[in-house]
Formats: sequence, C-alpha cells, structure tokens
Amino acid sequence: MEEKRGLHRSHDSVIAGVCGGIADFLGWSPTWVRILYVLVSVLSAAFPGILVYLALWLLMPSADA
Repeated sequence: MEEKRGLHRSHDSVIAGVCGGIADFLGWSPTWVRILYVLVSVLSAAFPGILVYLALWLLMPSADA
C-alpha cells in the first residue's frame, strides 16, 4: 500500500505541477483537476485563480523534497 506523503507539486505537470499535486493528494485524475480549476477560475473572473495558482506554486513543496 502506498503511503500518502501530503500535498506536494507533482512531476505530472503542465506548468508547475500544482494541479497534478492536488490530484495526487485527492486521488483524482490530474486532467479533471485541471478542468475544474480552469472552470472555477473563469467563473470567478480569472484573476483570483491566477493569484491562487502562483501562491500554491511558491508554497507547495516539490515532489523531490
């Protein structure tokens, strides 16, 4: 059984691995997390979604750490 390591950025990345890391943590498909993130960002005027993504990019540890 694989041990959960907590929230981290993933190697399965398109930009920084943030959505991939969230998907790993939740046990979801990275594609669905990315689609959901884009939908939520667009429906909330996109700007807060970009800021949240940048903050997570800076705060989430890398998968290598």
